[in-house]
Amino acid sequence: MTDPTRNTRSLSPFEAASLCAAAAGILLASACSSGEGRGGPPEAPVSAAAAETRDIPVEVRSIGTVEAWSTVEVTSRVGGQLVAVHVLEGEEVRKGEPLFTIDERPYRAALLQAEANLARDRSRAENARRDAERYAGLVEKDYVTKAQYDEKRSEADALEAAVRADEAAVENARLDLAYCRIASPIDGRTGSLLVHEGNLVKASGDKPLMVVHQVRPIRVAFTVPQGGLPELRRSVREEKALQVTAEGDGGPWTGALSFVDNAVDPATGTVTLKAEFPNADGSLWPGQFVDVGLILGTLKNAVVVPSQAVQMGQQGDFVFVVKGDSTVEVRPVVRGPDSNGFTALESGVREGETVVTDGHLRLFPGARVDVKSGGAPGGGGP
Repeated sequence: MTDPTRNTRSLSPFEAASLCAAAAGILLASACSSGEGRGGPPEAPVSAAAAETRDIPVEVRSIGTVEAWSTVEVTSRVGGQLVAVHVLEGEEVRKGEPLFTIDERPYRAALLQAEANLARDRSRAENARRDAERYAGLVEKDYVTKAQYDEKRSEADALEAAVRADEAAVENARLDLAYCRIASPIDGRTGSLLVHEGNLVKASGDKPLMVVHQVRPIRVAFTVPQGGLPELRRSVREEKALQVTAEGDGGPWTGALSFVDNAVDPATGTVTLKAEFPNADGSLWPGQFVDVGLILGTLKNAVVVPSQAVQMGQQGDFVFVVKGDSTVEVRPVVRGPDSNGFTALESGVREGETVVTDGHLRLFPGARVDVKSGGAPGGGGP
């Protein structure tokens, strides 16, 4: 087998020096091109912002569901043929506005019959009353027996009771006739028409004719973790009305907390809350999902930084603080409430200190940075 070392040879001193010079030139060129003019790593370009002291709202965020203020299933209280539909599907209606008409003819006839029975029994009762009065005078003179008088008195009383029963029957017949015209029980918006004109409907049937939702005002239901219940109860005691915001398509909207459930859901460990919104423009819709923010109060004179400055690590939240020599220091922080792109810090950063808001991936403790721009989100405050 041929020995490969036989084809190699030792470098001459001149060749070795040439190779070393070439390698040194390459390293020097690489250092100059990467900015290592001072012999250290290059400066990392970052965005930064100064920590400030501001008042920031204490807010709880959740996902909410819009609910109608009131929902009524419109049904018929009498049976019969549906002869008229007075509204369109999805139409705004006012309380008392006619929705449907049931065939009135059978109920009008029943009313006439009840009124006739009442007139007949009133005449009989009046005649029986006069007979009883005559017998009362005759029994005193012993012209008739006491038993005969008692019989006339009982007959008069029975007819008086019949008159009262007839009066109730007339009133019931009038109600049935009135129920043939079905009006909206609330101000609201109609849903789908579930029974069409010409169909027979049953009295208080299982199937409603239509569903009406009241949407002005309207409610938003949402939940908060049970851990926030003490703060919530304290805020409810101190504030007359807690402000609630909702964001979604067509928002945002502002309302007020109106309901706190009286128990924690053991399955989820949350408490159900509801907020009332005026919804004057009708932009909130039953069944819609919205992002809800419940403002429990205001944290006064809090140290705040842009939210993107706070990073999450294995040991907890931290920020990169830019020191006076343009190097960064890792500071563990305790996160407070968030609001409008800012985060309050309970500890770790003082007012006026500069924190990195963008460019974290190239940073490590002691890294040199080149601050390119500020990092406040939109330049606004909480």
